[in-house]
Amino acid sequence: MKKIALISDTHSLLKEDVVKHLLTHDEIWHAGDIGSMELVEQMESLGLPIRAVYGNIDDHQIRAVYPLNLSFECEGLKVFMTHIGGYPGRYVARVKEELLSDKYGLYICGHSHILKVIYDKKLEVLHMNPGACGTHGFHKFRTMLSFEIDKGKVQNAKVIELGLRGKIDK
Repeated sequence: MKKIALISDTHSLLKEDVVKHLLTHDEIWHAGDIGSMELVEQMESLGLPIRAVYGNIDDHQIRAVYPLNLSFECEGLKVFMTHIGGYPGRYVARVKEELLSDKYGLYICGHSHILKVIYDKKLEVLHMNPGACGTHGFHKFRTMLSFEIDKGKVQNAKVIELGLRGKIDK
């Protein structure tokens, strides 16, 4: 079993409220718009495995470290992650093609700053978007997701609300 912290759209900001949650997990997954190499270094300093993709705001340095798309298996669950990908019924073409080409159990994206957890019955895949945990953007609340993967299944998924976008104590 692995406990996963799923974040996205940090836009160069990883404050203590996010870090304290990250440290209670086995892995960090970042669904793009990381923002800076300093943030990459900050995540790496936590000593946890990181799986990430680059987003539309990420520069050539981040794109040299992280891919556009990431496909992997975790605890028997096949996962596909990208930054801009849409959601059930409204996938971008390249994502729909990928989801149809292989049997994924979990599809993750970011970009919209809107937290979503939706099961796509047609493609039989769970979609997750953790919203945004940074302060840049139009979202009202900063959010992230926490869940466990055990024997090929997502369990104990939880929304972590980090407060209003414009109010950060630390």
